[in-house]
Amino acid sequence: IKSKSKNINIVNGGRYDNLISDLGSKKQVSAVGAALNLNYWLWKILLKLVFQAKVDFEKIFWIYLKKKKLKLTSERGERDLLGSVRKFENIKIIYLHAREIIERLGDGSLDLGFSGYDLFKESEINIQKKIYVNKKYEFGKANLVIAIPDIWIDVQTIADLEEVAFEFKDKKKNRLRVATKYPNLTKEFLFSKGVTQFKIVKSLGATEVYPFTGSSEIITDITSSGETLRANNLRILKDGQILKSSACLFVSKSSNKKKKLKQILNLLK
Repeated sequence: IKSKSKNINIVNGGRYDNLISDLGSKKQVSAVGAALNLNYWLWKILLKLVFQAKVDFEKIFWIYLKKKKLKLTSERGERDLLGSVRKFENIKIIYLHAREIIERLGDGSLDLGFSGYDLFKESEINIQKKIYVNKKYEFGKANLVIAIPDIWIDVQTIADLEEVAFEFKDKKKNRLRVATKYPNLTKEFLFSKGVTQFKIVKSLGATEVYPFTGSSEIITDITSSGETLRANNLRILKDGQILKSSACLFVSKSSNKKKKLKQILNLLK
């Protein structure tokens, strides 16, 4: 993408991999997403804004931005990984994976980002300290919960789960396996409730099937209605809510002093 006023590339690379590297990532990411590049010469500020690349989430944001009279546009259609906001040429958008948004806000290569509160709290503490939550929205709501197989009829609470965990340790000489995409939040929650005899199994997707493929005994997962869990013969513990989440607007603390930041934040209120 070239500047309209200067014969210089603002963003280089046609492939997504190269683009992310150009924006400061130290690793390759197999996902899609959106962000704004802030260094458009020394005299022109370009705010970086990122969107979680999740279809339902994105559709909701389109509606939200439309209400704010902010229209997102892209030159190459729906599959374009770059975008802009009509009438605000200093804002450039690049679609990123939700977890990548948090990482890039933490290292200061992005200024603003929309993602889930759950992913923010799951990130490392040193990353969280470099980001602040500017606004929590009333959409994208979901809960991170502990779910167990329906056939475990005697297990209703965390206290019951603690007993099961000790039984596994004593009788099977193994620790209770917990499949999750949220290892940090899961460990913190279980330890705080006195459950210590467990082992984390990292999930890469379809966590609901892990107990039925012999990969784990129980799971923790994010859910908005619990319907998917029930459809897979899983049940949420009565006191098994780990975290309430929703869509949030995050700001990198390294961007606080940038002049145009307050203007953009006011537009998004």
